[in-house]
Amino acid sequence: MNLTFSQRALNARPSVVREILKVAERPDILSFAGGLPAPDLFPVAALAAAHAEVFATEGAAALQYSTTEGILPLRAWLVDRLRAHGIAADVEATLITTGSQQGIELAARVLVDPGTAVAVEDPSYLAALQVFHGYQARFVTVPSDDDGLDVDAFEEIAVREGVKVLYLVPCFQNPKGTTLVLSRRMKLLDIAARHGIAIIEDDPYGELRFRGDHLPSLAALDSEDVVVRLGSFSKTLAPGLRIGFATGPKELIRAMTVAKQSCDLHTGTLAQRATARLLATFDYEGHLAQLRQVYGARCDTMLAGLAKHMPAGTRWTHPDGGMFVWLQLPDGLSAEELFAEAINEKVAFVPGSGFFANEKRYEFMRLNFSNCKPDDIEEGMSRLGRVICRAQSPSWRQSVHAMPASVSL
Repeated sequence: MNLTFSQRALNARPSVVREILKVAERPDILSFAGGLPAPDLFPVAALAAAHAEVFATEGAAALQYSTTEGILPLRAWLVDRLRAHGIAADVEATLITTGSQQGIELAARVLVDPGTAVAVEDPSYLAALQVFHGYQARFVTVPSDDDGLDVDAFEEIAVREGVKVLYLVPCFQNPKGTTLVLSRRMKLLDIAARHGIAIIEDDPYGELRFRGDHLPSLAALDSEDVVVRLGSFSKTLAPGLRIGFATGPKELIRAMTVAKQSCDLHTGTLAQRATARLLATFDYEGHLAQLRQVYGARCDTMLAGLAKHMPAGTRWTHPDGGMFVWLQLPDGLSAEELFAEAINEKVAFVPGSGFFANEKRYEFMRLNFSNCKPDDIEEGMSRLGRVICRAQSPSWRQSVHAMPASVSL
């Protein structure tokens, strides 16, 4: 049977990370590729008890259809927590989504037409780039540094290019691990208000700060209703729940709610009710404290391993939270060319080129520290260091260009 696919399907780009994980998640490989939280820290027993309570007391309702907006107890809990963080949230302007990834999809659906100028950090979260590409956005890239998005450059670029939407991850950005400093947050909101730019603030990692002082969300600083904020329990409870949430201007959340009706009607009722039941009694703050302690220690182990094993000319970020380190290879090296050699050494990473919306750069890789124990991180950095050192030899470079890679990206 010959099928005719839509132009959108024909133009769709596969996720670089998802393709790599098919190879990198082999049990014999030390993988720093996936953006995975630590499964040993999932509150399995508490979630099991919450599901059992739901089945015992509200089983029929938990298995029934529900409202698109999400169940009220969960939205009310979220609003209380967001308000405690200075965000003027409202139950009527809070939408439960199927992971924060769906929040990106819904925001794009209601804000982006073909050709709409969407500004993104360079580099940016690749699954968000997939979404905006699917809606035929025109990408406008903005440089960033260790303090996050270059806001001065953004204003000049936004005016010149007619930017209508800005997507960014302000806390512990994926892939770089960097954080937008407070002064830039304030200036960014002023720019967005003056030029009529909607900001999609994606904040899945904000609760995972293990160093430094908490910074207010862009939504907490927003007095002009330009920010739609996306959050998730995937990094703090468990990604398998697929519970995300969006808050923002009521008319925007309403439009996203209508868009969600045609996607999946509503996020899974059972998962919502079990999550609400869990949060009513669970020591969430204690759980977050444990995540921060463990992830901070694993990050420190990775940074120490990089300092110990990487050759001269290698540079990397020093995150204060989140799950990622962004590494820049010595001059002349390509992460794509190193990947097959790394797999042979039984260590894996994500090449950085997929995180660039327009002009690709090949000298970067993303490393995830949250999903490996310290001993494995130390060994993994040793293996990776050997790979990079070997790649600097002229004979290795000649052999790479002369022979096909054994692992295809």
